Amino acid sequence: MAEHKHGEADVEVQENTFAGFIKLVTWGGGISIGILIFLALFNT
Repeated sequence: MAEHKHGEADVEVQENTFAGFIKLVTWGGGISIGILIFLALFNT
């Protein structure tokens, strides 16, 4: 079995995935809040 060397793994893919997830959550939250404000303003 190969020796494990701490800090040598390539984590670029994981970092890009996490950045995409954060962007998705931010946009989704903003759109949801926008829809709720729209519904609150135009509720009859």
